[in-house]
Amino acid sequence: MSDDQERDTTLARAIGLRERGSAAEARPLLLTLSDRYPADAEIAYQTAWAHDVLGLEAEAVPFYERALAGEGLSAEDRHGAFLGLGSTYRILGRYEEAVTCLRRGLKDFPGDPALRAFLAMALYNVGESREAVRTLLEVVAATSADARVQGYRRAIEHYAGDLDAVEGC
Repeated sequence: MSDDQERDTTLARAIGLRERGSAAEARPLLLTLSDRYPADAEIAYQTAWAHDVLGLEAEAVPFYERALAGEGLSAEDRHGAFLGLGSTYRILGRYEEAVTCLRRGLKDFPGDPALRAFLAMALYNVGESREAVRTLLEVVAATSADARVQGYRRAIEHYAGDLDAVEGC
């Protein structure tokens, strides 16, 4: 079996294990692959994800960072890496880094509601409550399937931009 075939087979096995709820079994396979292919963004991303699933957030960070620094991630995996790293930074109390990461992700995926929701949480954590609420209101207005929310969508979007606006009584 060639190196590429071995890589692909082992990676597929590890992903399958993680997807079936056996991230603990996938982790050593992914760590071995990461050691063998340190510049492989896909392996780094999958390794980060396995660590995250296991609650090993601090250990996931360098793998997420490596995945985003590398090339070759699909758009879906790149999106997942931004979301994973941003939310992981936030969980670890690294709020400024979370904001920076999630904003970087939004440059690649403008308007993405998941990235914006996690950004809102991180903005709250850095004391930017006004921007956090504005962001959440915009996400709710844009993504809610609730008929009442959609009925007031224009108003919600308008007031999201100026939360202190009042009309004359």
